[in-house]
Amino acid sequence: MSAPTTSSATSVFGLGRYTTMLQQVDSVATSSLPVPPPKPLLIAAPSEAGEFPLLIFIHGYLLYNSFYSQLLQHVASHGFIVIAPQLYTVAGPDATDEIKSTAAITNWLTKGVLQGLLPSPVKPNLRKLGLAGHSRGGKVAFALALQKAMTTLKFSALIGVDPVDGMNKGKQTPPPVLTYVPHSFDLDMAVMVIGSGLGEVKRNPLFPPCAPKGVNHEDFFKECRKPACHFVAKDYGHLDMLDDDTKGIRGRSSYCLCKNGKAREPMRRFVAGAIVAFMKAFLDADNTDLFAIRDGHETAPVELKTVEFLV
Repeated sequence: MSAPTTSSATSVFGLGRYTTMLQQVDSVATSSLPVPPPKPLLIAAPSEAGEFPLLIFIHGYLLYNSFYSQLLQHVASHGFIVIAPQLYTVAGPDATDEIKSTAAITNWLTKGVLQGLLPSPVKPNLRKLGLAGHSRGGKVAFALALQKAMTTLKFSALIGVDPVDGMNKGKQTPPPVLTYVPHSFDLDMAVMVIGSGLGEVKRNPLFPPCAPKGVNHEDFFKECRKPACHFVAKDYGHLDMLDDDTKGIRGRSSYCLCKNGKAREPMRRFVAGAIVAFMKAFLDADNTDLFAIRDGHETAPVELKTVEFLV
């Protein structure tokens, strides 16, 4: 377990009141973990006593779950247990296996093993379960919520962080999620879509945009039914919610493949805060922070280009 982090900040855009722990869990059976998860996990959770809702967070294409450690701990510090699987290290265009793996991880939660991986006074509340994903992970999250694979637990909240469904309209990666029929998503849960204003902009002529028009956050939100909300951060890019320092070849490439904002910290704080506000609204029946962001009473760390609600 990592060294704890803590803060007394109360804004959703700052660290919450809980000290957090960050733990890696391998997918190999051991004497202390006889029923391992189907994939390696990174778990961020409060360290203090309580019963907390859960969020499964799916990483983006060819990224490591560790690249989201600051984001995950921010969310956990507000009283959530966040489970971030590493679905693959190498992958082709087809996301079917990722959808099945995420379903298997969700079903693994019912085996009661998670409790043994958490501090003893920390209890997971499986009746309050959210699902989120970034980039291609957002597509995977939507696909699972649309029951392209079955789970034994019910999700109550779905979050797409700059979700992407392929290279362009007509060039969706399998299995396609977008139908291009307005409000066609038959989802029995609340949905939040977060977009990046620079995601659809090419960094240079050699690379396509990381979140192209026709398969990005705008298209996902158009197919949502109420209740749903949509936020777009104007001057930030597709990977600006990652950790400040992402190491290795993939970590270094995250700085040069997409059009980025001036810094990652503001976008990461906004994404984490929006997730917290949305989860509180639809898992804890407290919409104060979500409506404060909508109405401009909660000052966001980024300029919002778009604020839309379907209620």
